[in-house]
Amino acid sequence: RGMQAQLAARRKRLDAGDQPLGWKVGFGAPAMLQLLNISAPLVGFLTRNARVQSGRSVSFAGWSKPVLEPEIAVHIGRDVPADADGETATAAIAGISPAFEIVDLTAPPQDPERILSDNIYQRHVVLGGAGPARAGAAAAGLTCRIIRRGAESARTTDPQANTGEWI
Repeated sequence: RGMQAQLAARRKRLDAGDQPLGWKVGFGAPAMLQLLNISAPLVGFLTRNARVQSGRSVSFAGWSKPVLEPEIAVHIGRDVPADADGETATAAIAGISPAFEIVDLTAPPQDPERILSDNIYQRHVVLGGAGPARAGAAAAGLTCRIIRRGAESARTTDPQANTGEWI
């Protein structure tokens, strides 16, 4: 039911002239899978009207709880069949790049149906970098850092610990 509501909202946006940008996965970290009692991450959609260029402002007027989430954008270079194995999925990844998602946490993440129906809280996305790098989404040697007001506020050398496995 949550996915049906989400896809209906997507269809409404596309019918109104918005264009697809891609898909997102959320709640894939082991702790969230356990908390929500799910066996795989949740899927949501991204549209071009939700994309914000780096350096632009976003109004939070009327939002419940705005949250900025650092993300990894996985750029898919070709279609992947539904029955594809991990090797085929990995080979289809053109590269990765930094991204930020801006979400509105309208309710605590407790009910997968509600989370899905609200498109996993998604409101905006900022895609960073000059383009995708690291074909196949190789994470070895990757360090992710968040710099806030000139000071490093977070660092990890294992971003998949936060996001779940990219493949």
